[in-house]
Amino acid sequence: MAPRTRREFLADVGRGMLVAGVGYGAALDLGLTSAIADEPSDAIKFGDREPLVRLMQDTAADKLQPMLIERLKTGTELRDLVAAAALANARTFAGEDYIGFHTLMALSPAYLMSRELPEAQRALPVLKVLYRNSNRIQEHGGHGSELMHSVALGQTSGGRVSADDLHRAVLNKDKAQAEQLFARIAQQSPDEAFNAALEVVQDNAEVHRVVLPYRAWDLLDIVGKDQAHTLLRQSVRYCVKAENQKSNEYGRGGSRLLPKLFDQYKLLAKPLGTSPAEDGWIDNLSRTIFTSTPDQAAEAVAAALAEGFAPDTVGLAIALATNQLILRDKGRPEGQTSKDKPVGSVHGDSIGVHACDSANAWRNMARASNARNTAACLIIGAWQAAYDRTNRGGDFLNWQPWPTTEHDEKLAAKGPQSTPQALLATLDAAIRSNDQSLACAAVAAYSKLDQSERPVFDLLLKYAISEDGALHAEKFYRTVSDEFASTRPSFRWRQVIGLARVTASEFGKPAPGHAEAVRLLQG
Repeated sequence: MAPRTRREFLADVGRGMLVAGVGYGAALDLGLTSAIADEPSDAIKFGDREPLVRLMQDTAADKLQPMLIERLKTGTELRDLVAAAALANARTFAGEDYIGFHTLMALSPAYLMSRELPEAQRALPVLKVLYRNSNRIQEHGGHGSELMHSVALGQTSGGRVSADDLHRAVLNKDKAQAEQLFARIAQQSPDEAFNAALEVVQDNAEVHRVVLPYRAWDLLDIVGKDQAHTLLRQSVRYCVKAENQKSNEYGRGGSRLLPKLFDQYKLLAKPLGTSPAEDGWIDNLSRTIFTSTPDQAAEAVAAALAEGFAPDTVGLAIALATNQLILRDKGRPEGQTSKDKPVGSVHGDSIGVHACDSANAWRNMARASNARNTAACLIIGAWQAAYDRTNRGGDFLNWQPWPTTEHDEKLAAKGPQSTPQALLATLDAAIRSNDQSLACAAVAAYSKLDQSERPVFDLLLKYAISEDGALHAEKFYRTVSDEFASTRPSFRWRQVIGLARVTASEFGKPAPGHAEAVRLLQG
C-alpha cells in the first residue's frame, strides 16, 4: 500500500473530527465512514437499520430529539425509530443494565400509546422513551461499550438442542454455553426460541425476569421476527447473571412445584380446555389466589386447568388478584422510599405495579406459547401473585380496596358529581394534587354512568406521557389498557381505578425531554 500524502492524512483527520461531532449514524448518511476504525469481528450489524441504530447510540439525548423529529417530518416512520431504539438498546446493554432493560420494556408500550393520540401528538410517548434510551446509552459509554456481540457457533456433534440443554447451561452459570445453545435453538424458529427462553425464565418468578421476555416478544411486531434471537437472548443473559446473585433463590418455589402439579393433574397428557366460566367462578378463583399461600394458589390454578377451564379465563383471575395489591396498598412506608417515591406513593416499583405487570406478562406469554408453557406460565403466575402479597410486607388481607366509603364521601363533598364532565374535572384535579383516594373515587363513580371509557383513558394517557413514572409509566399504562380490553365488563373498571391511583401518585415529576419534545413538535 502506498504511503498517504500529508494532504490525505489531514483530510482523514478532519473527517474523523467531524464524525466525532455528528455521531456515527449521521456520518453514515454523509458518507464519512472511511475515517472510522474497523468494527470488531464479532460486532452485530443490522443491515439497512444500522445508520439509525448507530445514531441512537452515538448521539446525546438532548441533541437527538431535533434530529428524530426532522426525520419524522421527512418520511421516517415512528415504528422505524422504535425498532432502531430497541436494537440499539439490546446491542448496548444485552439485558444486563437495570435502567437499560426497563427502557427496552417501555418501547412497545410507548408505540402502542402513540396510536391512541391525535396525529400531531403521536410521537410524544415514543420520544419520551427514546430520550431515556439515548441518555442511558451515553452514560454507559455509547457504541464502544456494547455488551452484545455475535455468537460464533462452534463445531457440534449434531442433534437437536432442547430447552433442557439451555436450562442446564444457565443453572451452571455458563454464559458462553447458554449463548451457543440459544443461538442454535433460534436457528430453528422464533417460536422455538421463545418457548425455550420461557422454560429458563420460569425458573424464578422475579418481576424483571418475567416481564423482559414478554416485552421483547411484543417488540417483534415492530422490529420483525428476524430479530427474535437478538431480543430474546437478553433474557437468557439476564437469567445467567441472576444465577450469580444471592437473591436469586427467593422466587424459585413456583418452578419447583411444576413437575408435581403436571403429574398430579395430568396437564401434559391432554389438550388444555376451552370451557368458559361464570363471573362468580372467576371472582372466587381470584380471591383464592389472593388469600392463599403461593403453593396453594399454584395448585388452585393447576386444578382449574385440569377441569378444562380456558387458560385465558384462569389468566383473568390472576390479573384480578394482582389488581387488589394496588387497590389495597397503604403506600410506601418509611424505609422503602426515595427522592421521587415518597411515603404513601404507589408508582414505580411498588408491590402492585410490579405484580400487575408480571401477571399481564404471564397471561400474554401463556397466549403465545406452546401448551406446556401455557400451563406453566399460569401456574407460576398464580404462585407469584400470592407470593407478592407477602414478599414485601403489608396487611393486604385486612386492608380494604379503594375507593372506600370514606373516599366516596370525600368525592360527594366536592359538590354535584353526576355528569361525566364533572367527574373528569375532579379526576384531573385529584391527579394534579396527588390525591390518590379522590382519583379512585372519581373513576369508580364514572364507571357507573354507562359512558365510554375513552375520556378517562385519554386523561390518564396524558399524564403517563408527561410524567417520569420512575421507569414504569408506559408499561403500567399499557398493562391496564390491555387488561381492560380483555376483561369482562363486570371486572374491567377495577383496572382503571388502579391506574388512576398510580397516576395521582406519580404526578409532579416531569419526564426528562418531554417539554422539549412538545416544543419541537409544535414548531
